[in-house]
Amino acid sequence: MNVRRLIPTAALASATVLGLTALTGCSTSAADDKDGKLDVVASFYPMQYLAEQIGGDHVSVTTLTEAGQEPHDLDVSARQRGELEESDVALYLKGLQPAVDDAIDQSGIKTKVDAASLTSTERHGNEVGGHADEHEEEGHEGHGHGHSHEGADPHIWLDPVKYAEVAEGVGKALEKADPDHAKTYEKNTAALVKKLGGLNKSFEDGLKNTDSKVFITTHAAFGYLAERYGLTEEAISGLDPEGEPSAKRVKDLQKMAKADGVTTVFYETLVSDRTAKTLAKDTGLKTDVLDPIEGITDDSKGKDYVQVMESNLKALQKALGAK
Repeated sequence: MNVRRLIPTAALASATVLGLTALTGCSTSAADDKDGKLDVVASFYPMQYLAEQIGGDHVSVTTLTEAGQEPHDLDVSARQRGELEESDVALYLKGLQPAVDDAIDQSGIKTKVDAASLTSTERHGNEVGGHADEHEEEGHEGHGHGHSHEGADPHIWLDPVKYAEVAEGVGKALEKADPDHAKTYEKNTAALVKKLGGLNKSFEDGLKNTDSKVFITTHAAFGYLAERYGLTEEAISGLDPEGEPSAKRVKDLQKMAKADGVTTVFYETLVSDRTAKTLAKDTGLKTDVLDPIEGITDDSKGKDYVQVMESNLKALQKALGAK
Protein backbone atom coordinates (compact mmCIF):
# COMPACT_ATOMS: atom_id res chain seq x y z
CA MET A 1 0.00 0.00 0.00
CA ASN A 2 1.48 3.29 -1.04
CA VAL A 3 0.55 5.98 1.46
CA ARG A 4 0.37 9.38 -0.20
CA ARG A 5 -0.03 12.71 1.51
CA LEU A 6 -2.99 14.73 0.35
CA ILE A 7 -2.41 18.50 0.46
CA PRO A 8 -5.49 20.62 -0.35
CA THR A 9 -4.62 23.68 -2.39
CA ALA A 10 -7.13 25.95 -0.71
CA ALA A 11 -6.21 25.25 2.88
CA LEU A 12 -5.94 28.25 5.17
CA ALA A 13 -3.86 26.31 7.68
CA SER A 14 -2.58 22.76 7.94
CA ALA A 15 -0.96 20.58 10.53
CA THR A 16 0.58 17.17 10.31
CA VAL A 17 -0.11 15.06 13.39
CA LEU A 18 1.35 11.54 13.71
CA GLY A 19 1.44 11.16 9.96
CA LEU A 20 -2.09 12.44 9.21
CA THR A 21 -2.62 12.41 5.47
CA ALA A 22 -4.02 15.93 5.59
CA LEU A 23 -5.56 18.11 8.21
CA THR A 24 -6.77 21.51 7.15
CA GLY A 25 -8.69 23.88 9.36
CA CYS A 26 -10.01 27.37 9.80
CA SER A 27 -10.15 29.60 12.81
CA THR A 28 -13.69 28.46 13.58
CA SER A 29 -15.17 24.98 13.98
CA ALA A 30 -16.28 23.17 10.86
CA ALA A 31 -19.47 22.34 12.72
CA ASP A 32 -20.46 26.00 13.14
CA ASP A 33 -22.14 26.37 9.75
CA LYS A 34 -24.32 23.26 10.03
CA ASP A 35 -26.49 21.82 12.81
CA GLY A 36 -23.83 22.20 15.45
CA LYS A 37 -22.44 18.73 14.74
CA LEU A 38 -19.35 17.76 12.82
CA ASP A 39 -20.35 15.74 9.74
CA VAL A 40 -18.04 12.72 9.44
CA VAL A 41 -18.08 10.16 6.62
CA ALA A 42 -16.47 6.86 7.63
CA SER A 43 -15.43 4.36 4.96
CA PHE A 44 -16.41 1.20 6.88
CA TYR A 45 -17.23 -0.05 10.38
CA PRO A 46 -13.82 0.19 12.14
CA MET A 47 -13.61 3.84 11.07
CA GLN A 48 -17.24 4.43 12.05
CA TYR A 49 -16.54 3.03 15.51
CA LEU A 50 -13.64 5.42 16.05
CA ALA A 51 -15.66 8.42 14.89
CA GLU A 52 -18.59 7.57 17.14
CA GLN A 53 -16.52 6.73 20.20
CA ILE A 54 -14.33 9.81 19.95
CA GLY A 55 -16.89 12.24 18.54
CA GLY A 56 -19.76 11.31 20.80
CA ASP A 57 -22.70 13.72 20.68
CA HIS A 58 -20.73 16.31 18.73
CA VAL A 59 -20.50 14.33 15.47
CA SER A 60 -22.94 12.99 12.92
CA VAL A 61 -21.45 9.86 11.33
CA THR A 62 -22.35 8.40 7.92
CA THR A 63 -20.83 5.09 6.79
CA LEU A 64 -20.16 4.31 3.14
CA THR A 65 -20.19 0.52 3.70
CA GLU A 66 -23.59 -0.74 4.83
CA ALA A 67 -23.97 -3.33 7.59
CA GLY A 68 -23.35 -6.82 6.22
CA GLN A 69 -21.66 -5.53 3.06
CA GLU A 70 -18.20 -6.84 2.16
CA PRO A 71 -16.08 -3.67 2.08
CA HIS A 72 -13.19 -4.58 -0.22
CA ASP A 73 -15.08 -4.25 -3.50
CA LEU A 74 -17.37 -1.37 -2.53
CA ASP A 75 -18.52 0.92 -5.33
CA VAL A 76 -19.19 4.49 -4.24
CA SER A 77 -22.54 5.72 -5.54
CA ALA A 78 -23.33 9.21 -6.80
CA ARG A 79 -25.37 9.79 -3.65
CA GLN A 80 -22.42 8.83 -1.46
CA ARG A 81 -20.12 11.12 -3.43
CA GLY A 82 -22.58 13.90 -2.70
CA GLU A 83 -22.47 13.06 1.01
CA LEU A 84 -18.70 13.27 0.89
CA GLU A 85 -18.78 16.72 -0.68
CA GLU A 86 -21.10 17.99 2.04
CA SER A 87 -19.12 16.52 4.93
CA ASP A 88 -16.52 18.09 7.18
CA VAL A 89 -14.31 15.03 7.72
CA ALA A 90 -13.60 11.84 5.76
CA LEU A 91 -12.16 8.99 7.81
CA TYR A 92 -10.89 6.07 5.75
CA LEU A 93 -8.12 3.49 5.37
CA LYS A 94 -6.17 3.94 2.15
CA GLY A 95 -5.48 0.70 0.34
CA LEU A 96 -8.50 -1.25 1.58
CA GLN A 97 -11.21 0.18 -0.68
CA PRO A 98 -9.86 1.61 -3.96
CA ALA A 99 -13.18 3.21 -4.94
CA VAL A 100 -13.30 5.04 -1.61
CA ASP A 101 -9.72 6.22 -2.03
CA ASP A 102 -10.56 7.67 -5.45
CA ALA A 103 -13.78 9.32 -4.27
CA ILE A 104 -12.07 10.99 -1.32
CA ASP A 105 -9.09 12.06 -3.44
CA GLN A 106 -11.46 13.76 -5.88
CA SER A 107 -13.67 15.35 -3.24
CA GLY A 108 -13.33 18.86 -1.91
CA ILE A 109 -13.74 17.73 1.68
CA LYS A 110 -11.71 19.84 4.11
CA THR A 111 -10.28 17.18 6.42
CA LYS A 112 -9.16 13.84 5.03
CA VAL A 113 -7.85 11.35 7.57
CA ASP A 114 -6.10 8.22 6.32
CA ALA A 115 -5.97 5.74 9.20
CA ALA A 116 -3.10 3.86 7.55
CA SER A 117 -0.90 6.93 7.96
CA LEU A 118 -1.45 7.01 11.72
CA THR A 119 0.45 3.82 12.51
CA SER A 120 3.12 1.66 10.91
CA THR A 121 2.02 -0.91 8.32
CA GLU A 122 3.65 -4.14 7.25
CA ARG A 123 3.43 -6.78 4.53
CA HIS A 124 1.48 -9.90 5.40
CA GLY A 125 -0.54 -12.54 3.63
CA ASN A 126 -0.96 -13.71 0.05
CA GLU A 127 1.67 -16.28 0.83
CA VAL A 128 1.54 -19.41 -1.24
CA GLY A 129 3.98 -21.02 1.12
CA GLY A 130 5.27 -19.64 4.37
CA HIS A 131 4.93 -21.75 7.48
CA ALA A 132 2.86 -24.48 5.82
CA ASP A 133 5.52 -25.00 3.13
CA GLU A 134 8.20 -25.54 5.75
CA HIS A 135 6.75 -28.93 6.56
CA GLU A 136 7.12 -29.85 2.89
CA GLU A 137 10.59 -28.41 2.30
CA GLU A 138 12.39 -28.29 5.64
CA GLY A 139 10.57 -30.60 7.95
CA HIS A 140 9.31 -29.19 11.22
CA GLU A 141 12.36 -27.22 12.32
CA GLY A 142 11.88 -23.51 12.70
CA HIS A 143 8.73 -21.55 12.06
CA GLY A 144 9.22 -18.70 9.63
CA HIS A 145 6.70 -16.34 8.13
CA GLY A 146 6.11 -15.90 4.42
CA HIS A 147 5.44 -12.31 3.42
CA SER A 148 3.72 -10.73 0.48
CA HIS A 149 5.43 -8.28 -1.83
CA GLU A 150 2.15 -6.96 -3.18
CA GLY A 151 1.67 -4.07 -0.76
CA ALA A 152 1.07 -3.47 2.91
CA ASP A 153 -1.59 -5.33 4.85
CA PRO A 154 -4.42 -2.85 5.63
CA HIS A 155 -5.99 -4.82 8.54
CA ILE A 156 -4.44 -2.65 11.25
CA TRP A 157 -7.62 -2.43 13.33
CA LEU A 158 -7.31 -6.10 14.35
CA ASP A 159 -4.27 -5.22 16.46
CA PRO A 160 -5.61 -3.28 19.49
CA VAL A 161 -2.28 -1.49 19.92
CA LYS A 162 -2.21 -0.20 16.35
CA TYR A 163 -5.91 0.63 16.53
CA ALA A 164 -5.22 2.72 19.63
CA GLU A 165 -2.52 4.61 17.73
CA VAL A 166 -5.04 5.30 14.98
CA ALA A 167 -7.58 6.44 17.59
CA GLU A 168 -5.13 9.00 18.94
CA GLY A 169 -4.58 10.40 15.44
CA VAL A 170 -8.31 10.55 14.74
CA GLY A 171 -8.82 12.40 18.00
CA LYS A 172 -6.25 15.01 16.97
CA ALA A 173 -7.98 15.36 13.60
CA LEU A 174 -11.37 16.00 15.16
CA GLU A 175 -9.84 18.52 17.56
CA LYS A 176 -8.41 20.43 14.59
CA ALA A 177 -11.63 20.26 12.61
CA ASP A 178 -13.85 21.29 15.53
CA PRO A 179 -11.77 23.16 18.13
CA ASP A 180 -14.87 24.25 20.07
CA HIS A 181 -15.22 20.67 21.30
CA ALA A 182 -11.54 19.76 21.41
CA LYS A 183 -11.56 18.99 25.13
CA THR A 184 -14.38 16.48 24.68
CA TYR A 185 -12.59 14.76 21.80
CA GLU A 186 -9.41 14.60 23.85
CA LYS A 187 -11.27 13.07 26.81
CA ASN A 188 -13.11 10.54 24.64
CA THR A 189 -9.91 9.57 22.86
CA ALA A 190 -8.17 8.89 26.17
CA ALA A 191 -11.09 6.73 27.31
CA LEU A 192 -11.04 4.71 24.10
CA VAL A 193 -7.27 4.23 24.19
CA LYS A 194 -7.59 2.96 27.76
CA LYS A 195 -10.33 0.53 26.68
CA LEU A 196 -8.15 -0.75 23.85
CA GLY A 197 -5.25 -1.11 26.26
CA GLY A 198 -7.43 -3.38 28.39
CA LEU A 199 -8.33 -5.42 25.33
CA ASN A 200 -4.66 -5.80 24.46
CA LYS A 201 -3.94 -7.04 27.99
CA SER A 202 -6.75 -9.61 27.70
CA PHE A 203 -5.22 -10.95 24.49
CA GLU A 204 -1.72 -11.01 25.96
CA ASP A 205 -2.84 -12.95 29.03
CA GLY A 206 -5.32 -15.14 27.20
CA LEU A 207 -2.92 -16.33 24.49
CA LYS A 208 0.27 -16.56 26.53
CA ASN A 209 0.09 -20.30 27.21
CA THR A 210 -1.44 -22.40 24.44
CA ASP A 211 -0.91 -25.90 23.04
CA SER A 212 -0.46 -24.52 19.53
CA LYS A 213 0.52 -21.16 18.11
CA VAL A 214 -0.75 -21.79 14.58
CA PHE A 215 -4.23 -21.05 13.27
CA ILE A 216 -5.81 -21.31 9.81
CA THR A 217 -8.10 -18.63 8.38
CA THR A 218 -9.89 -18.20 5.07
CA HIS A 219 -8.00 -15.00 4.21
CA ALA A 220 -5.04 -13.19 5.70
CA ALA A 221 -6.79 -10.59 7.82
CA PHE A 222 -5.11 -11.44 11.12
CA GLY A 223 -1.43 -10.91 10.38
CA TYR A 224 -1.03 -7.97 12.77
CA LEU A 225 -2.92 -9.76 15.53
CA ALA A 226 -0.82 -12.90 15.08
CA GLU A 227 2.42 -10.94 15.17
CA ARG A 228 1.34 -9.00 18.25
CA TYR A 229 0.59 -12.11 20.30
CA GLY A 230 3.25 -14.53 19.06
CA LEU A 231 0.99 -16.58 16.79
CA THR A 232 1.29 -17.76 13.21
CA GLU A 233 -1.61 -17.18 10.84
CA GLU A 234 -1.94 -19.48 7.85
CA ALA A 235 -4.40 -18.09 5.31
CA ILE A 236 -6.05 -20.37 2.79
CA SER A 237 -6.44 -17.64 0.18
CA GLY A 238 -4.06 -14.81 1.07
CA LEU A 239 -5.29 -11.24 1.36
CA ASP A 240 -8.13 -11.75 -1.11
CA PRO A 241 -11.19 -13.00 0.82
CA GLU A 242 -12.73 -14.41 -2.36
CA GLY A 243 -9.55 -16.09 -3.63
CA GLU A 244 -9.33 -19.82 -4.35
CA PRO A 245 -6.35 -21.77 -2.97
CA SER A 246 -4.20 -23.94 -5.21
CA ALA A 247 -4.16 -27.71 -4.78
CA LYS A 248 -0.59 -27.43 -3.49
CA ARG A 249 -1.63 -24.85 -0.90
CA VAL A 250 -4.39 -27.11 0.39
CA LYS A 251 -1.97 -30.05 0.57
CA ASP A 252 0.60 -27.96 2.47
CA LEU A 253 -2.05 -26.77 4.94
CA GLN A 254 -3.18 -30.33 5.57
CA LYS A 255 0.38 -31.39 6.43
CA MET A 256 0.96 -28.34 8.58
CA ALA A 257 -2.31 -28.84 10.48
CA LYS A 258 -1.32 -32.38 11.40
CA ALA A 259 2.24 -31.42 12.38
CA ASP A 260 1.24 -28.41 14.51
CA GLY A 261 -1.81 -29.87 16.19
CA VAL A 262 -4.19 -27.43 14.54
CA THR A 263 -7.80 -28.20 15.54
CA THR A 264 -9.82 -25.53 13.76
CA VAL A 265 -10.22 -23.80 10.42
CA PHE A 266 -11.63 -20.30 10.88
CA TYR A 267 -14.00 -18.68 8.44
CA GLU A 268 -15.42 -15.17 8.58
CA THR A 269 -18.79 -13.51 8.55
CA LEU A 270 -19.00 -11.67 5.22
CA VAL A 271 -17.72 -14.27 2.73
CA SER A 272 -18.55 -17.87 1.89
CA ASP A 273 -17.46 -20.56 4.34
CA ARG A 274 -17.30 -23.22 1.59
CA THR A 275 -13.50 -23.37 1.27
CA ALA A 276 -12.95 -23.49 5.03
CA LYS A 277 -15.49 -26.26 5.51
CA THR A 278 -14.05 -28.27 2.62
CA LEU A 279 -10.53 -28.06 4.05
CA ALA A 280 -11.80 -28.91 7.52
CA LYS A 281 -13.71 -31.93 6.25
CA ASP A 282 -10.73 -33.24 4.31
CA THR A 283 -8.44 -32.91 7.33
CA GLY A 284 -10.86 -33.89 10.10
CA LEU A 285 -10.79 -30.41 11.67
CA LYS A 286 -13.49 -28.28 13.24
CA THR A 287 -14.67 -24.91 11.92
CA ASP A 288 -15.40 -21.71 13.82
CA VAL A 289 -15.83 -18.00 13.19
CA LEU A 290 -13.00 -15.49 13.52
CA ASP A 291 -14.55 -12.14 12.70
CA PRO A 292 -12.33 -9.59 10.90
CA ILE A 293 -14.84 -6.92 11.97
CA GLU A 294 -15.01 -5.35 8.55
CA GLY A 295 -18.71 -4.82 9.10
CA ILE A 296 -21.41 -5.53 11.66
CA THR A 297 -23.63 -8.40 10.49
CA ASP A 298 -26.83 -9.96 11.76
CA ASP A 299 -24.71 -12.36 13.83
CA SER A 300 -22.73 -9.52 15.43
CA LYS A 301 -25.60 -7.04 15.63
CA GLY A 302 -25.79 -5.41 19.02
CA LYS A 303 -22.07 -5.93 19.58
CA ASP A 304 -19.38 -3.33 19.09
CA TYR A 305 -15.72 -3.64 18.12
CA VAL A 306 -14.49 -4.57 21.61
CA GLN A 307 -17.20 -7.18 22.14
CA VAL A 308 -16.52 -8.86 18.79
CA MET A 309 -12.80 -8.87 19.53
CA GLU A 310 -13.52 -10.52 22.89
CA SER A 311 -15.47 -13.21 21.01
CA ASN A 312 -12.47 -13.64 18.70
CA LEU A 313 -10.21 -14.10 21.71
CA LYS A 314 -12.45 -16.85 23.11
CA ALA A 315 -12.49 -18.60 19.73
CA LEU A 316 -8.69 -18.47 19.49
CA GLN A 317 -8.25 -19.71 23.06
CA LYS A 318 -10.51 -22.69 22.37
CA ALA A 319 -8.85 -23.54 19.05
CA LEU A 320 -5.28 -23.15 20.32
CA GLY A 321 -5.79 -24.97 23.60
CA ALA A 322 -5.21 -22.04 25.96
CA LYS A 323 -4.36 -22.99 29.52
